[in-house]
This record gives sequence, structure tokens and C-alpha cells, in this order.
Amino acid sequence: MKNSPGEISKTARRSLKQLGWQRITVAVLLLGLALHIAFSSWRLPLLHDAEAAFYDIRAVNFAPRSDTDKRVTLVVYTADTNRATGQISPVDRTILAKALTQIDQLGAKGIGIDVLFDSPQDDDVELRAALKAMRTPVHLAFADNRTNPEAITYEQEQDLRAFMDSVKTDVVKPTSILLETDADGVARYWPKQYAGLPPLLSLALTKDGPDADARFARYTGPIRYRVPTAIDRPVFDKIPIDLLADPETAPLVAEAIKGRYILIGGDFSDFDQFDTPFTRTGNPVTGETRMIGVEVHASMLAQLLDKAWKAPPALWIKVLAAIVAVGLGVITALVQARTWVQALAVIAQFALFLIVPFLVERAGYDTLNLPATGWIVGWLIAFTAVSSSVRAVNAAQREFAQGALGKYLPRSVANEIMRNPERLLLHGEKREIFCLFSDLEGFTKLTHAVEPEMIARLLNDYLDRLSAVVLEYGGTLDKFVGDAVVAFWGAPIAYPDDGERAVKAAYAMYLAGEEFRKAAPAGVPKIGRTRVGVHYGDAVVGNFGGEGRIQYTALGDAMNTAARLEGANKPLDTKVLVSREAAERSGLDWFRPMGAVTLRGRNTPVEIFEPVPDMPEDERQLAKDLVSAHSAGEVDRVQTLTATIGESVINDDAMINLIERLRNTHKGESYVLG
Repeated sequence: MKNSPGEISKTARRSLKQLGWQRITVAVLLLGLALHIAFSSWRLPLLHDAEAAFYDIRAVNFAPRSDTDKRVTLVVYTADTNRATGQISPVDRTILAKALTQIDQLGAKGIGIDVLFDSPQDDDVELRAALKAMRTPVHLAFADNRTNPEAITYEQEQDLRAFMDSVKTDVVKPTSILLETDADGVARYWPKQYAGLPPLLSLALTKDGPDADARFARYTGPIRYRVPTAIDRPVFDKIPIDLLADPETAPLVAEAIKGRYILIGGDFSDFDQFDTPFTRTGNPVTGETRMIGVEVHASMLAQLLDKAWKAPPALWIKVLAAIVAVGLGVITALVQARTWVQALAVIAQFALFLIVPFLVERAGYDTLNLPATGWIVGWLIAFTAVSSSVRAVNAAQREFAQGALGKYLPRSVANEIMRNPERLLLHGEKREIFCLFSDLEGFTKLTHAVEPEMIARLLNDYLDRLSAVVLEYGGTLDKFVGDAVVAFWGAPIAYPDDGERAVKAAYAMYLAGEEFRKAAPAGVPKIGRTRVGVHYGDAVVGNFGGEGRIQYTALGDAMNTAARLEGANKPLDTKVLVSREAAERSGLDWFRPMGAVTLRGRNTPVEIFEPVPDMPEDERQLAKDLVSAHSAGEVDRVQTLTATIGESVINDDAMINLIERLRNTHKGESYVLG
């Protein structure tokens, strides 16, 4: 049967009330934090590093393979160049002037120079002359102290500006060579286009030409690095600048110059080197551990030429993804499932969080700022917040349920049932139990003599006293029938000393009844004593009723016998009666025999005993001798024993009753109760 919306709403309100506003506030704050992390993990310390690592794996796995690019050529200063010119820093400018002249003559499409001329040199005159004579568009490296303080000082910037002014023509212009890296030093994305800086090198080279792409004007997405198809065929041709500076050897590389974009820079092991996703993941391109700056620019230029602009997922998609990740954490915490099912669900969700960015990357979208770790961490925080709240609610409900069970069951039994709820499934089972019935003598008459309010007060007090005794001795409270208390031992959990505790409880209930009589308010008519019957036998025990309303109870002959024993106390003038079956299993020596009786509604006689723990042994022995003699048919001995009792039993109504019954029956006959 499904719960109605109203019932669900009522349950939710009750759960929130049990949770309390403090826990609700903490849970809401944690869920807000989870959403923030799931959306903004790239901007958060520590998580950024994890996100970057996952991105590097994606970028490397989906990097396109490329044969040597015939549109871009790198012309580089090498260590051999520096040794030959005898100049290391700044690099020799004479060789650059000669190389520019040859490149111009060989018909290059455009030239980008990734070398800063930020300090005057003796050979500047020759370089200026070569630049002024250029017909091919040349873009000279520019940087300022504001955006790149690590690369250039303010004084160097002034020298650089002066050099730029001295060589500027219609074809010689400045270009920004700024490259930005993440906090871990990896060049993953295109740098910002800062105000006051000339266009970025790749943009400057293609500006106003057929290769221009306006989408890259403010693009800050990922740099697309490519993988060579073979180690002997690099992505970009790389020519030593000395080869081009010599008029005799320059024609040998004419095919690598004509019609191409030429990028000139340094290729030194200790300068202008950048980490890339390849080096971070242990997959260096062509065996190199890092990439020179001019090659990073070449990769950006090739990306622009290929129109490989990668659009990021829409903002609403990222917001929705964060909500879904956190929502899954909430749902997982709320759903009650087997441990292995929940474990599989968690694994599947985590796998989804890690796989989705790979699928998005494969589809050609920008995943540079797409969370993966953030979704997982957001899920974990949401799951923790909600599961903690659920545990708190469950604990409150468990405490309530345990308290409710504790009104009917001893604490140890209630705890066991809370641990194993299947013990209270809707079914019955045959068990051997100790059954107990009690009754308050004359209570029905009392209800006619006292106001209803007083009756309610007296009854509640009485039942509270007796039920406390049952629970104290580990019994299960079955029911209250008016002033009668029904209880049993041995179910739902049986213990070896159930018999002992049942008999002790029966006697303690009689004593509690006596205390209740003494505590009755003034004006209340005399209250009778409490009578108790205990029997051991088979009964069907379990939950009976329906799914909507059940009662844990015991049914069968054993319960009926206990009820008849309780009723037998009145005609036998006893207080507590215990059957032989119960007495023998109690392990106690409290008893004196009360003969055999045939209970109302039964054919088989029952041997009965009365617990008298405070009675001297010789008095108990007298009752034993009497019953023994009667059972053996020794009439004379019965007469002799009863004659010698005298005044010792004058106040013992039960003993007098026993003697009278024995005198009127023969050889162990049972006394038939009407």
C-alpha cells in the first residue's frame, strides 16, 4: 500500500521536527557548500590541482594526431648557435638580421619573433636595417612590466619600446608573446587579451588575412596540443637559425619557408620552457619533457588556422550538472537499500562523474573548467550532510521506538528487537513460555463506589506499578484487561532463567499490590489484594492482527491455564499459584504444595504450589508431608498431621483451606473448582 501525499508530507514534517533547526541549518549550509564546490571546483585550492590532473589526462587521450604541419615552421636559436656566435643572452642579433633577409627572399607568409629586444646591443644597427627592408609582415615580441613582471623590468620595457619605435614600419609591428600558466606551471589555456597590449602572436600573424578567425579575439579556452604521427615526423619543422642565416645553405630549406608562417625563438634547455598536459601526464611529445615557448605559440597558431575553437558547455548545463551531482548524493543518502546495492550505486555514480567529462571532451567541447572531482566532492558532502541528518532522525525514531517497546518489553529484549526487527514480523510460532495472569480483587465493585477520575488515577497507578515489576524481571507485557495484567517469559527472546524471573515477578506483583493498597487515598473503599497465576506450557506467540494494526501476544492452552490459576486463588485462599510445570523449571525452593485441583473448564488435574519465600522451612515441610500422605492414600496420617497443627495455622487461610480439601478427598484426588 502506497503512502498518500498527505502521509508523506506529515512524515517529512515529523522528521524535520525530530531533526531540529540546528541540524537543519547545518545540513542546508553543507548542501550549499556542496553546490558551490560542484560548480566552482576549478577555482578552489587543492581541488584545482585534482581537476587539472584529470583534464590533462583527457587532453592527452583525445589529442589529435598530426603529420608535419606545412603551414608553420619554427626557426630557432640553439646551444650550437650560441657557441658559434659567442653570445648567449641576449642572443646574437646579426645572425637574426641575416636570417630575416633570407626568409623574406624565400617568400614567407608572415614572421613572428619570440625574442625580446629589451636591451641595446652593438649589432642593433644591422638588425634595424634588415627590419626596415622587410617586405614580409614581421611581428616583434612585446611584453610589459604590468602583465609580465617576471620576464621584463620597467627599465627593460622602456628600452624595448624605444627599439620598437625605431624599427616600426607598415609591415613591422609589435605583438604580445604573453603565455599564462595555471598555478602548477602548466600552459593549458590561451592567455587573456589585456588592454594596452598588442594582439597575441597568433592573432597578429593572421589579422586582416584569410586565416583570421574573430572567435579567437577573446578566446581563453584550452590550447590544442597535437601528437606527431611518428617520432621522425614532428608536428612542426624546426630549423636552426644558422642554417637560414647563411645564403649558401638557406635555399636547402626553401620548401619549409615559402608560404608558411615562420616563428623565431630560442630552443634552450634552461630558458623559456613550459610544462604541458603531455609532460604532466608522463607523455612527453617526441621524447621532450617540456615545450619551448615558441612551439606553444605555434600550437596556438595551428589551432587558429584549423578553426579549432572549442566552445565550453553552457552555464546552465554546468549549474544543472552541479545540482544533479549534489542531488544524487542526497538521494543516495535517503534511499534505504542493502549495503552491496548502495555500494554499487555509489561506484556507478562516481564512474559517471569521471566519464562524463571524457565524453564531453571527445565531443569536441572545452572541458578545461568542467568539474569532475568537484562533482564527486560535492556528492560526498551532500551525502554526508543528509546521511548524518537521516541518522539523527533514525536515532530519534529509534529512541522513541525503543521507549515504546520498553513499555512492553524489558530493555534487553527491546534492544535485541531494534537490532533484529525481523523478530517482530507478522507471524506466529509455537513456543514454550511462562505465562502470568494477575487480577485485583474487588476492583469492579470499586468502580461503582468511586468517581471516574479517581478510578482512572488509581488504575493508572496500579498498572504502572505492576508493569514496572514485569519489565524489571525481564517479562513481556502482553496486555491489560481492565485491572488484569497479562505477561509472559520466553518470547520474543528466551533466556535460561525465564522461570526464575517469572515466579519472582509473580510474587513481586503481589507485594506491589499490597503497597498499592496501603497507598490508596483517604476516602477510597478498601481495595482487595492482587492475585497471580503462573503456568509453563506451549503457546502460539507472535504478531497478530493486520499490517495496519498488530498486537504481539500469546495464544493457547498455557495462557488459559495461567488465567484459571489466577482465578483459583480466590476459592483456595491463596495469593500466588504456580503450576508444577512452572515451579520445577524455576529453580527456586520457595514453594509449598497446595495439592491438586481440577480447574474450571479443564479435565486434567493440575498440581499447584504457592511461593512463600519468607516461610520457615518446617512450616513448608508440613504442607509437603500433608500432600504426600494424601497422595499415598494414608488417611490416618493425614488426620494425625492435621490434628498436630493446632494454632500454628490459625492465621494461614491457605493452609486451612488445604487441610479442609484434603479431608474431603481421597488418595490424591484433585479438588474440583466450580
